[in-house]
Amino acid sequence: MAMQFMLLFSRQGKLRLQKWYVPLSDKEKKKITRELVQTVLARKPKMCSFLEWRDLKIVYKRYASLYFCCAIEDQDNELITLEIIHRYVELLDKYFGSVCELDIIFNFEKAYFILDEFLLGGEVQETSKKNVLKAIEQADLLQENRIRITARVSMGGLRKNLY
Repeated sequence: MAMQFMLLFSRQGKLRLQKWYVPLSDKEKKKITRELVQTVLARKPKMCSFLEWRDLKIVYKRYASLYFCCAIEDQDNELITLEIIHRYVELLDKYFGSVCELDIIFNFEKAYFILDEFLLGGEVQETSKKNVLKAIEQADLLQENRIRITARVSMGGLRKNLY
C-alpha cells in the first residue's frame, strides 16, 4: 500500500501540514489541496470517512479541530489507512502530550519529522510507536547537544574577545 499524499487542515480550511509522495507541480498540488479541503469540509459529520475522488480513494478523519486526509490507490485498503492516520495522531499525542493544532503550527518541523520516521515514501516504515518515539528522542538529544556545543564555542570566542 502506497499513500499518494497526506494533508492536515483545520476546520476553517487552513493547511497545516502536507506531505506528497508523488511528483506533482506546485500548481497541481495547490489545485488538489483546494479541491479536497472544500470537498471534505462540505461533508456532514455522520458521513463515511472514505470517498472516491478522481482515480484515488480519499480517507480522512477529524481529530478535534484538525482533519487528517490521505489519498490512496483505488485497490488499497481504507481501514489500514484509517489506522495509519490514527497511529500518526497517537505519535503526535505522545510526543506533544495531548497534541493540539497549535503544536502543529508552532512545531511543524517536529510534526514532519515524526511523520518521516513513521512513513517513508508513502509506506509504513515503522509500526512500533516505541521505536518511532525512541528515534525522535535520539534526534532531539542530538539537536540539544549540537546547540550546547555551538553555545560553548561562541561563548569561548566571546571570552577571548573580552580579555
